[in-house]
Amino acid sequence: MPSRSPRALVVILCAAALTACSGASPDPPETPSPATGDPAARAQAEAWLEAAALPPGAVPADDGAGEFFSFTGWPCTPIEELEGFWTIPDTTVAAAANWLLAHPTADLVTTAIGPYAEDPLLDNLAVGYIPADGAQEGVVYTIVRTPDGVAVRAEVVALTEAAECPELPDGGTLGPPGQG
Repeated sequence: MPSRSPRALVVILCAAALTACSGASPDPPETPSPATGDPAARAQAEAWLEAAALPPGAVPADDGAGEFFSFTGWPCTPIEELEGFWTIPDTTVAAAANWLLAHPTADLVTTAIGPYAEDPLLDNLAVGYIPADGAQEGVVYTIVRTPDGVAVRAEVVALTEAAECPELPDGGTLGPPGQG
């Protein structure tokens, strides 16, 4: 049996806490999930990533663009998961988040609570997008401050046809992606 990474433990703990959340982990993200064999889910994840709307000046980057210490715990499985990274010079976390709120990705709706006030101490925010209320798939952008501006990571997940979400006791519901 393979050992569980700290990220996997965070996902399990988040599910146990009855919410889809961002969990702290000092380790970088694992490589994206291997293909599940569900071409429709893979195509959907790729389409959402290709449609990612980023503020002017955004430059594609690698996973070392910023220090991302939290990751979205997607509670349903199996999924198709992709990531994208960008840097945006000369901007703030709040400005980038507010731009993302004003420019939705594809036909998705935000789960974020905003707009965000400028605060020099603000060093990260998450802005989530889903296809419909109650969905556990979509895009979660994490924005982190860097010395030159911000870095943005998009965590993109599409549910496979066989995906199942955990049933919660006492009529509980899962929180929306990007809400922590």
